[in-house]
Amino acid sequence: MKRKPEVKSMLAEQRAEKIMTELSARRTVSVTDLCLVTGASEATIRRDLNALARQGRLSKVHGGATLPGGEFYGEEPDMETKRQLYTEEKDRIARYAAGLVQDDDIVFMDAGTTVLRMAEHLQPSGALFLSNSPECACRLLERNLRTYVLGGMMKPGTMAVTGAEAMEGLRRYHFTKAFLGVNGITIGQGFTTPDPEEAAVKTLAASRARTVYVLADASKFGRVTAASMFPIEAARVITDRLPNQQYRNYTEIREV
Repeated sequence: MKRKPEVKSMLAEQRAEKIMTELSARRTVSVTDLCLVTGASEATIRRDLNALARQGRLSKVHGGATLPGGEFYGEEPDMETKRQLYTEEKDRIARYAAGLVQDDDIVFMDAGTTVLRMAEHLQPSGALFLSNSPECACRLLERNLRTYVLGGMMKPGTMAVTGAEAMEGLRRYHFTKAFLGVNGITIGQGFTTPDPEEAAVKTLAASRARTVYVLADASKFGRVTAASMFPIEAARVITDRLPNQQYRNYTEIREV
């Protein structure tokens, strides 16, 4: 049975959000379905889809639309493999990110390989640091920085601390800045990482930070992995090179 139109008249911005909500839930929608849920005509919906396609938020297909196709990656390389990839690019990103830390900051740093490099470039300061990576915490201590590390279950491979205990500890903090690594960035799916428990820690840390920075080399753009963290609008990105300028329509991006 067909659904009745939920709204007889919507503004263009409202229709756009409704279209993207339907796409997020179903990945593919038809013009007919969108007419039913918005109350708009086929001609109006087609104009909306054209506008959203120009913005890179969806891909038009015959009779409807689908989310932009990102290349899906189901498995995560081990830590040693990741350390050997894009080393110069990661170092430039890490050096720039370290320069953003100020004396009075309360900072969260996760277990991403670029974030680990960032620790090596930090200057002595009065900032306070929290990490879910014992390795990152050790690097911070070597630089005589005030450092706390989350307790919990340590994940093989990335050595990140995750789980209920880590989440509970994280809820006790509020951050001025959070620096996070990711495995994938797309306009439609936002920031993603392969492990759901690690994604949960990153998401919670981001929600408790005034400003969120994602440190990502160019290879991460256009990739999708299993677990969503948060939409692209929720964080600023520091990268070595932006492959697609459409990302600038959604968030602040710094190329270094």
